[in-house]
Amino acid sequence: MIPWKGTPQRRIPDLDLEQVDRSGPGGHAFVFWLVVLLWPGWDLVRGRTHPLWLAVVALVAFAFLHFAVVRTAFDGRFPMRVPITLLVAQTAVASAAALAFHGRWFTMFPLLGLAAGVVVGHLPRNAKGPELPLLVGIGGISSVSLLIGWAAGEGGAALAANWYGTVTAGVVTAVILRLFTVIGLLREAREELADAAVARERLRFSRDLHDLLGHTLSLMVVKAQAVRRVVERDPAVAAGQAADIETVGRRALAEVRQAVSGYRGRGLADELDDARVALSDAGVDLTVRRSGHALPPEPDALLGWAVREGVTNVIRHSGAAHCEITVRTDEDGAVLQVKDDGPGKGGIGGSGGHGLRGLSERMEAVAGTVEAGLVPGGGFLLTVTVPGAASGGTGGQ
Repeated sequence: MIPWKGTPQRRIPDLDLEQVDRSGPGGHAFVFWLVVLLWPGWDLVRGRTHPLWLAVVALVAFAFLHFAVVRTAFDGRFPMRVPITLLVAQTAVASAAALAFHGRWFTMFPLLGLAAGVVVGHLPRNAKGPELPLLVGIGGISSVSLLIGWAAGEGGAALAANWYGTVTAGVVTAVILRLFTVIGLLREAREELADAAVARERLRFSRDLHDLLGHTLSLMVVKAQAVRRVVERDPAVAAGQAADIETVGRRALAEVRQAVSGYRGRGLADELDDARVALSDAGVDLTVRRSGHALPPEPDALLGWAVREGVTNVIRHSGAAHCEITVRTDEDGAVLQVKDDGPGKGGIGGSGGHGLRGLSERMEAVAGTVEAGLVPGGGFLLTVTVPGAASGGTGGQ
């Protein structure tokens, strides 16, 4: 097969941000290019520049100002007006030297463009639109190079080459510095996202552990109370309740292990079975009504959590004699209702604790809703909706 036929595929290089220097090139990388001054220095050695002392002063002043511009631009202790002022002075020295000595002294301008790129690369960019620092800084320096070359009588080819070298050095330097700034921001953002993911996972784990243990411990307390009430008059029943406590404790241990492994829920059917046992032991009658389709695993687990939380609150807070759980599913989603006939204080809506907050957070993650409040005539009602939860199959009554 001929490689260039068909749809082209963009080549993406393998780039690991962890292997890229966070701060990018340091100031020494731009001071190194003072080596370009070997060209006018060679004119000094060959005796082509007069007066000699003035040329030496100009060369040393330019080199010092270049070093100072780079040093102060990279050092955050200096306000940006310092390197900008030094850059203006460096431009004046380069212009005067090029006008006085001509020839290879025009190689100062690409080095001047590099210094302008260092300054521009460290200037803030807080607005959309044209890059004004780039246009004013590098554009101004390159325009000065053209003007000085024209005033010195340089030819068109020399003017173009000098201008191109100045612009290229400035733009490439500024882009490199901005690029490393963006890389640093990306790494910081990735670290913040990693920290946020850890925090979310901790919250998930604490919420799951609360939901698991809150329900289980409530059930164990209810059964322990039953043991205490019947132990003297019916030891066999008390022994059965004690055996149930052992079973519940073993199951709770298994659930905690599953939660540590990332398990999110036991499912609606299992939670309804547990609800029957827990409410019966607490002396609360339970009616369950189900209609519609079976649920996919994720919404099934979410509604299981909702049943667990609702039943736990009925047992803990409501003082109810009857509880009704209704589950309806269709193409638009699933609706779960847990209703009790408690006296009106506490109940599902009055717990106000971590359980309902955790349940609300779970439902918000899938665009679901949680509503809890008083029912006219007495009792509390918890309503949970999960959108788009149906998957086909038939549920049971």
